[in-house]
Amino acid sequence: MLRRIMLTATTSAAALIAAVPAAGATTLPFPLPLLSSPLLSSEADRLTVIVSETGYTRADGRYELECSSSGGAGGTHPAAERACSRLDEIAREGSNPFAPVPRGQMCTQQSGGPATARVTGTWQGRPVDAVFSRTDGCEISRWRTMEPVLPSTR
Repeated sequence: MLRRIMLTATTSAAALIAAVPAAGATTLPFPLPLLSSPLLSSEADRLTVIVSETGYTRADGRYELECSSSGGAGGTHPAAERACSRLDEIAREGSNPFAPVPRGQMCTQQSGGPATARVTGTWQGRPVDAVFSRTDGCEISRWRTMEPVLPSTR
C-alpha cells in the first residue's frame, strides 16, 4: 500500500514537472535528482521459505513467495495472498519481522515443538536471512507474528 502511494506521488510530481515548461514557465537551472527508494522499485519482494519438522507433512517444504508492489502475490507458497497481506501489515506497523530476538531478552521457558524455518530473499529492498524456531516463548511469539508466511503449527 505504501509503495502504491509513493509511486502515485512520484508519478504525479513527474507529470507536474513535465507540464511546467509546456505552460511557458522557465526551465530550472539544475536537473532534479531521481528519487531512489526501495518503495519506488518495480521489483517485487521475493522470499524463499524453508520449513521443517512442523509435524504436518503438508506444511513442511520449500516455498517461493513473491509480493509485488501493485498488491499481487505469487509463487509456490500455499497462502501467498494472505502471506503478502501480512507482510504489508507488518510494514505499515514499522517493525522488522525478520529481526532476531534481542540478546538478553527474558523469555518463558516453554517448547513449541521442533519446527524450524529459514527465510531468505529480499523484503522492502533489503536482504533477508532469518531463522525461526519454537524453542521458547519469544521464538514462539516471533513465529506467530509471521503466520501465514510461516505455517501454523497449532
